[in-house]
Amino acid sequence: MGLLTDLRDSISRAVDRLFVESDPKRIGIYGPPNAGKTTLANRIARDWTGDAVGPESRIPHETRRARRKENVEIERNGKTVTIDIVDTPGVTTKVDYKEFIEHDMEKEDAVRRSREATEGVAEAMHWLREDVDGVIYVLDSTQDPFTQVNTMLIGIIESQDLPVLIFANKIDLDESNVQRIASAYPQHETVPLSALEGDNMDEVYEKIAEYFG
Repeated sequence: MGLLTDLRDSISRAVDRLFVESDPKRIGIYGPPNAGKTTLANRIARDWTGDAVGPESRIPHETRRARRKENVEIERNGKTVTIDIVDTPGVTTKVDYKEFIEHDMEKEDAVRRSREATEGVAEAMHWLREDVDGVIYVLDSTQDPFTQVNTMLIGIIESQDLPVLIFANKIDLDESNVQRIASAYPQHETVPLSALEGDNMDEVYEKIAEYFG
């Protein structure tokens, strides 16, 4: 009886491992507003599924709720990883309705958008704690890296011991300085790219398959 029980338990554990290992990895795309998170999410989704994740905009906090594109299979150099792309709202310490007024919005709409964006930041933090297996942190390579990083977000990432790739976006712009970002965060690998132009996407996919596969 004990032998049969042990055998049944062993089979059950093997089946459980099979399902766990085959589940898609949930990869959250985080970063400050306007760093290019949705542009990158759309680039990845279109390259591998033909569909976009969501609309892109120059207005800050356009993404106000986390959006997911499921079962995106990426294959590079013999490595394959299936991921769910989680495009999150821009994470910042404060959302000011005046940012929206600067983009020609009426005050009432600006206040509503700022409230929605604040709720979106809280949701992004929740996803990070509960439902993400790895993080792609997108930074604008034309800006100071230290002013773009939310310390609370970094604290959660470190406490969860999540695998992290830093993507230094907007290398197509003259002001881009990838080394400045790499020097600021030497504990994580920095990958340069232009999500808008599609520059260096081969390396992007190689690193995604390597880190999250």
